Amino acid sequence: MKTLAILGASGHGKVVADCAELCGWQAVSFFDDAWPEKQINGHWPIQGNTADLLQRVREFDGVLVAIGNNTIRDAKLRALLDADASVPVLLHPSSVVSRYASLGPGSVVFAGAVVNADARIGFGAIINTGATVDHDCVLGDSVHVSPGANLAGGVGVGDLSWLGIGSAVLQLVQIGSAVIVGAGAVVIADVPDSVTVTGVPARAKP
Repeated sequence: MKTLAILGASGHGKVVADCAELCGWQAVSFFDDAWPEKQINGHWPIQGNTADLLQRVREFDGVLVAIGNNTIRDAKLRALLDADASVPVLLHPSSVVSRYASLGPGSVVFAGAVVNADARIGFGAIINTGATVDHDCVLGDSVHVSPGANLAGGVGVGDLSWLGIGSAVLQLVQIGSAVIVGAGAVVIADVPDSVTVTGVPARAKP
């Protein structure tokens, strides 16, 4: 029986768990720092907190972090990797991922998402429902591409950046680290680190 532990018992965690079962993981359990006050997440039990999971990583065939906040997800995933956890990549059966693309451990590609040839994605990425990452894109660690967001060919995205729902990035545009792209924004020019851009075309918020 393939066993998977998921750190982060949220709504996002439910979607990760559902995806995992569709991918053939047979027993899914959650860990969350709200335990023991919180005992269950939807259909799945919560067995302990982060410290408990770090002590038990070898009991599971795989461990994933299902936390939407990029910075927290990144820190938790690094701790699990340091503890020698086995961290898989999760690809929803209805996603389309080129055999020539690469994804780092802990990345999840959800239903209807597309990752095209020679895209390179770091660890802990979320490629959410219906998002597209086109050819030759390079995404750093712990990036979140929200539902319906579209990255044209050759786009670069730095570590910890978040592309909001329905946003679009034109070809070859380079987005820095820790950037927030607002929902529905259209990014047509490079974006430096640690700024928030919104609108059509996207501009930095004052």
